[in-house]
Amino acid sequence: MTRTYTIGELGRLTETKVETVRYYERIGLLPHPPRSSGNYRVYDRAHLGRLGFIRRARELGFSLEQVRELLDLAGQEARSCEQVDELVQAHVTDIERRIQDLQTLRQELTQLLAQCQHGKVAECRIIEALQPHVDGQTAA
Repeated sequence: MTRTYTIGELGRLTETKVETVRYYERIGLLPHPPRSSGNYRVYDRAHLGRLGFIRRARELGFSLEQVRELLDLAGQEARSCEQVDELVQAHVTDIERRIQDLQTLRQELTQLLAQCQHGKVAECRIIEALQPHVDGQTAA
């Protein structure tokens, strides 16, 4: 007999919220399961494996569209993995850009902290730096 899972069990086993499982079904990442005689969703090992794949890909920062593409490619086992490599390389390039952006942000915030005089908020250089400037004047 084939092992089946309720949506709660599937969620627990993959550390995925039930609402997220339903969302993945709605957007077509996870196939809709058959229903029991009591109208409950009945998941099988294929659902469990696919949801585990989705969760791992999301943990690695892939977008839902990239996950969709990876799932499609995973289903074409005889195909060259060149397209998978290209997708992953593009993701790595994006991660490197985001790391650079975060390092720049850290540097800017560190410089703001260095300007802190530990006085009153009315004289705070950090608050002043965060205020939008319109036509050379603070908009606050």
